[in-house]
Amino acid sequence: MAYVFFGYFAGVIALTAVLVVALRNPVYSALSLLVMFFHVAGLYVTLHAEFLFAVQLMVYAGAILIFYLFAVMFLTEKTPDRYHIQSRGSLLIGGAIIVEIAVLAGQHGVSFGSTVERTASSSPSEAGNTEAIGQLLYTSYLFPFEVASLILLVAMIGSIVLSKKDLSESPPS
Repeated sequence: MAYVFFGYFAGVIALTAVLVVALRNPVYSALSLLVMFFHVAGLYVTLHAEFLFAVQLMVYAGAILIFYLFAVMFLTEKTPDRYHIQSRGSLLIGGAIIVEIAVLAGQHGVSFGSTVERTASSSPSEAGNTEAIGQLLYTSYLFPFEVASLILLVAMIGSIVLSKKDLSESPPS
């Protein structure tokens, strides 16, 4: 039964991911992205990762998608020739990535049909997935976590500087 749910979620995720790239209207592309985010959250539920499910819905389906729509609506340009060139390049790069994944999976003997069984916690002292994520984030992955926060800070400062520069260059009305 788990394979049926996984097959459904994986099929819809793959289809909507292709639609995000293939659709020319950015609003339809964003709606496909929203459907994809919800189905990724559904995969997290089937894996019993309720915290990741909630984060997926709040952060990605909520904040990131709204930011994406705002940026698209604010900065949209009419350049149909550029879309044609980008679609050819994206197909080429996407094909190369698929070939690389297939080669790596073949070399390392990855079994895509393996299952992971979840056992119920026998003692209340065992940590849940939220605690385990927090423990890993602030011990083993502290440095990458801090680097990611610095990259986001630099991106935020860069976007503020670029938007201020564009505002100061606009002619007075």
